[in-house]
Amino acid sequence: MNLALTVLMITGTLSCVLAFISFWLPHLTPDSEKLSPYECGFDPLGTARLPFSLRFFLVAILFLLFDLEIALLLPLPWADQLQFPTITFFWTSMLLALLTLGLAYEWLQGGLDWAE
Repeated sequence: MNLALTVLMITGTLSCVLAFISFWLPHLTPDSEKLSPYECGFDPLGTARLPFSLRFFLVAILFLLFDLEIALLLPLPWADQLQFPTITFFWTSMLLALLTLGLAYEWLQGGLDWAE
């Protein structure tokens, strides 16, 4: 019980000291960059409606789809330890065939072309 009380006192003291330091350590004289509403470097007086390419969005979604499919294929090397590894191979082949057909469809529809 004595050890737990000591650990709690140390963590409480350390938390209070770090909170006090983080409150008083920063500069208290703000400059013009800190007073502006945007600190990321673009002009805040311009238009906020920039054109967004839907093709970029489509390629990003396709990347996420194929990136997540890797997570489905990760346990595959351990599938040969199962009682029926041919069933796992069948479902893996079906998944890859479905993803390949989807990629071919997007390619033929022109969804992967950047230039119009």
